[in-house]
Amino acid sequence: MSVTPIEKVNGHQLPQTSHAESWARAGIAEAEAEKIRALTAAEIEERRIKAEAEADAVRIKATEEAERQRLANERAALRFEREKATELAKIAEANRKREAEERAAAEEREQAEATKQAEADTVQAVETASGRWRNTAKGFYALCATVALPVQMAAFYKPGSEYLLVAPVFIEVIALVALVGAAAAVTAGRPHWHYRLVAWGGALTAATINIVHGLDAFDAATAFGTALASIAGPGMWDLHEHGRIARRDGALTWRQRRAEKKAARTEAAERAVAEAKEAAAKEEARKVAEEQAQELARQRAEYFPKVWQHAVKLAAATGETAVTEAVWKRAHNDIEGTDPAESVDIIRGRNIAARRVIAARSEAPGEKPVKATNAQRVNQVKAPSRRSSYRPMPPRRKRGDTPAFHPVARALAADAKRQSNAASEEQS
Repeated sequence: MSVTPIEKVNGHQLPQTSHAESWARAGIAEAEAEKIRALTAAEIEERRIKAEAEADAVRIKATEEAERQRLANERAALRFEREKATELAKIAEANRKREAEERAAAEEREQAEATKQAEADTVQAVETASGRWRNTAKGFYALCATVALPVQMAAFYKPGSEYLLVAPVFIEVIALVALVGAAAAVTAGRPHWHYRLVAWGGALTAATINIVHGLDAFDAATAFGTALASIAGPGMWDLHEHGRIARRDGALTWRQRRAEKKAARTEAAERAVAEAKEAAAKEEARKVAEEQAQELARQRAEYFPKVWQHAVKLAAATGETAVTEAVWKRAHNDIEGTDPAESVDIIRGRNIAARRVIAARSEAPGEKPVKATNAQRVNQVKAPSRRSSYRPMPPRRKRGDTPAFHPVARALAADAKRQSNAASEEQS
């Protein structure tokens, strides 16, 4: 029998199969192919879903990044606006301060200029008034001389001796020249009293001539009127110079002198009151100190009679009127052998107390409680196989000489600790 190509594969003869078996095999192969196609489609779908998910994730991430960047930009813009507003506020504040300083400086300059101008106006007014007063005084002096000269000239007039008419002019000129010299001395800061004395001598001489000749040749009104004119002219000019002298020397006015005297009286009264209070306080302190000293002496005499008697004798022997601290210290050393606040009984009692403390701190073993100092030991640690040969110290612990806890034991211990913590939190 001939062999068909289907009956052999790779030189081997195929096994004889039936049609049903062939169809079954074909179905299995088809099912496997369908399974492979289904797996391929699932993988493709999975990859597509994964790609879409990745794309969505990238898109979401990009959106979030954009939102984050937008918020960051907004925050940066807000921060910039805030810083800008702060800087603008600082600039405005600096401008306000500068304007205020400039305005204050301008006001200060204006005030200084106004004060300076007021002072200049005052000086000018004073100078104007002084000049007016000086010119008026000069004119008044000339007027008074004109009024007083006729009577004086009548007194010196004699027929054939007309040259004597120069004498009254000379007398008036004496006062004028002396007052001019006084004015020069006042201006130069030199002594001026002798000039004024000469001026007043000339004025009084002219007034005397006017009175004597006026009463003899005329009437009393003429005599005393011309005499007053002889004195009034130089006197008014001397008043002017007196004001200049007071202004130059800084002399106080009557009102200022009165105010100073009143202030001095007030200050003296206040000082007297303060001194009286201080004296009363000192007297009170002295009385208190004296009472305290008396009380201290009484207590010393009561509590330390022997020492006090010896101290009184020492004070009398050393010339002291009272028992001073130095005398008391020496007397205490003489009687008690120690400084004050110490004595034999005090020292003995202190030593006894110190010995009691030492005895209490050094009691024999068994007479005071002793704290047990057993080594820490748990139930999983094995007891040593033999007693340690080191006396009196126990054997030294080393790393790893205790077996590790079992994992179950660790878990149970952790669970118990958690329950204990939870119960403590509920109670609190």
